[in-house]
Amino acid sequence: MVLARLRKKAESLGLILLPDTATAGLMGLNSEATPYDVAQQADVVMVLGGDGSMLRVVRELDGRDISVIGVNLGALGFMTSVTENDLERALDCLVQKNYTTSLRVMMECSVLRDGATVVGAYQALNDSVIICGARVGTLRMSVDGQEVGDFVCDGLIVSTPTGSTGHSLSAGGPVLLPTSPALVVSLICPHTLSTRPLVLPNESTIEVRVVERVVGARLSVDGQIGQPLEIGDVVRIARSRNSVRFIHLPGYNYFSVLRQKLHWRGSNV
Repeated sequence: MVLARLRKKAESLGLILLPDTATAGLMGLNSEATPYDVAQQADVVMVLGGDGSMLRVVRELDGRDISVIGVNLGALGFMTSVTENDLERALDCLVQKNYTTSLRVMMECSVLRDGATVVGAYQALNDSVIICGARVGTLRMSVDGQEVGDFVCDGLIVSTPTGSTGHSLSAGGPVLLPTSPALVVSLICPHTLSTRPLVLPNESTIEVRVVERVVGARLSVDGQIGQPLEIGDVVRIARSRNSVRFIHLPGYNYFSVLRQKLHWRGSNV
């Protein structure tokens, strides 16, 4: 069992584990620590699971400057870069400080109603997605106060570089290096032949207004949290002051991850 291996290796290295209550129970330990306690006291946070687990933990860190390392027990694992077989090696590297880090930007996303009333505020590491609902709707987008246009579509995705290999990629968006200073806007099934994904500087402020013909519109943040949207609501998205620092073991290569996870291949010659 992975948790048993983790406990055994950590004890052999003299590391102090601070699992939250649920994880402690699975490890045969007693702990009343909450995720908040872990975020306050830990030197490094290790996440066992998939990218969804990483997104949840990053949200619970709430901007605290704690390095995070992910052990992939899921399927894709773009953010959980350590394989299950490398668990013990990962702990050795942490003790020896033999690793690299990458700083990932986050977005802040607010929902404004009746002109200026904020009815929702979120932080996103991957993406903020406006879903039009049961049928196509019209979304009006502006960037830094300049009108971009009205789009009849199923929805719209604003993605960070970290999230560019997620929902945005499925909608035809580009792959960005995780440390790129950019945001990507991709439409979902736009009713046009001319629309293409838009790459913007990450200092940009993006506003999307729900205009009309929308039934059951919703904002989804990192695919885990969000809220319903009404006609006239404005979703404002900008770079957050918060960020997250990912730990990578020696030999980590992002292009190798793309080749492995997306079956990316060059031309055969």
